[in-house]
Amino acid sequence: MKLLFLACLSPKTGNYTTAERIRSHIESAGHSCELRDVADFHSPSDVAHLVSQNPPFEGALAIHLFKAGRLLLDLRLPFGVIFGGTDINEDVKDEQKRVVMEQVLLKARFAVAFTEKLKEEAEFVLVSPDSKIYVQPQGIQTELAEQFCWTEFLRSSGVRTESLDELRVFLLVCGLRRVKDPLYLADVFSEWHSENLHNILIIIGPKVDPALTAEVEAVVKRATGVFLAQERSQQELHAAMKRCFAVVNSSVSEGMSAAILEAMDLRVPVLARNIPGNAAVVKHGVTGLLFSSPQEFVQQSQRLLSDPELRERVVRSGKLYVEEHHSVKRERETYQRLVDKLLKAQFLA
Repeated sequence: MKLLFLACLSPKTGNYTTAERIRSHIESAGHSCELRDVADFHSPSDVAHLVSQNPPFEGALAIHLFKAGRLLLDLRLPFGVIFGGTDINEDVKDEQKRVVMEQVLLKARFAVAFTEKLKEEAEFVLVSPDSKIYVQPQGIQTELAEQFCWTEFLRSSGVRTESLDELRVFLLVCGLRRVKDPLYLADVFSEWHSENLHNILIIIGPKVDPALTAEVEAVVKRATGVFLAQERSQQELHAAMKRCFAVVNSSVSEGMSAAILEAMDLRVPVLARNIPGNAAVVKHGVTGLLFSSPQEFVQQSQRLLSDPELRERVVRSGKLYVEEHHSVKRERETYQRLVDKLLKAQFLA
C-alpha cells in the first residue's frame, strides 16, 4: 500500500521524531509511506492533487486533527488520524477549528490517542463514534551519542563556572513555541540560582517561533543561572539528558511528552508542570514530580535534592513504567494493524 503521511515536521521536534518512528513501523510491514510536512500544502485541494499522481496513493495518515487532518478532507481515499495533543486540548476552544476537526474525525477510518485521558476528552468535545478512537501510547527508545562531551555542551551553552562537576543541571527540553512556555520558570530559577550557584537551568530545543526565540534569548542574557543551548541530534540530546540532574517540562499543553518518557527510560528524574497530558504519565512522587507554579517547582526540586531515596524511587519507577507501557514493539503492531484497516477499506471501495 502506498500511503501519504502528513505531520508538522519542524526538525528535531517531538512531532518529527514521532512521525519518523511511525513511518518506519509502516514501512517495516512492506508498505510505502511518504512523509510530508503540512507546511508544504496550502489547502486540501493541494493534497488531493498530490495523491492523484501516478502511481496514485492508496491511503493517508495525519498527526494533528486540525493542522494536518483538515488537509485530507477532499480525499476520496481512506485515511486515519493521530491526535497531537494541542488539537484536543487547545484548538477545540476555537469553534471554527472544532467544526473542521469534527468533519475530519467523522470521515477518518480510525483515530489514535496517546492516552486514555486524551481519548475521553476527544469523545467529550467532538462528535465521534467511540469505537473509532484507539489508545496507543508512544513507543520510546533512547540512544546515547558515543562522542558526546558534557563539558563542551556546558561551555557551548554559556556556562562559565570552573566547578562544572558540582553543577546540578536542570534540562528543559522543548521547541521554542508558546505552548511549551519555556520562560515559565526563568525568573524563579534565576532567584533560586542566586541562593545556590550550583543549580542551573538549560533550555534546549529547536527555534520554532522566531518571535518567542528572540524573547527567550533576551531573558537568558539578563537572567543569571538560566542558559539556552543549541539544538542537538536526538542521540546527543539523550546523552545530555543522561548527564543532567533532572529533566523539566513546563508546557501549557501536551499530548504526550516524548522528552519526559525518554528521561524516564534513561533513569533521569522528571519535574513536570501539572497539566493533563503530563499527569497522565507522571504519577506524583512515584514516576516523577509535578508542580503547579514556579514556586512549587523550586519546592519539588529541593525535595529531590535533599531526599536521595525519593530520587532513587522515581527513577526506578519511571524506568519500569516506560518498559511496561511504552513498548516500541506494541506500537509497531498497532500501527501495522490500523494500516491494514485502510488497506481493506481501499480494497472494498
